[in-house]
Amino acid sequence: MASGVAATIFGAFLAVVALFQLALALGAPWGHLAMGGAVPGAYPPGMRVAALVQVAVLGLAGLIVFVRAGLVLPQWMPLSRRLVWGVVGLLAVSAVLNLITPSPTERLVWSPVALILLLSSLRVALGR
Repeated sequence: MASGVAATIFGAFLAVVALFQLALALGAPWGHLAMGGAVPGAYPPGMRVAALVQVAVLGLAGLIVFVRAGLVLPQWMPLSRRLVWGVVGLLAVSAVLNLITPSPTERLVWSPVALILLLSSLRVALGR
């Protein structure tokens, strides 16, 4: 699979996660599907801010992967060679946490997404 295809898959799944986090930040009652299901229902204000921070981190991760795949900002390619491994590491931790979460619903929904994000970012990192 080419880096561009892997980055596109990555971007699509990343958008789903970012929109989910944004919905949590805006008060969607889906807390049982995040953070181990520790906060069922809508997030309290502090966790809503944390969800917005996650949206920003996801956006930065997406930018790094897209740069590394050669889809945007080619002048940042040298920097992306190192930064993409930080994204891969972050997503590896995310995949493990989603696989071991005490919430069976969260595990069922987010483990496959986390693994797809990890594998597609790894493909891009190994790409060029």
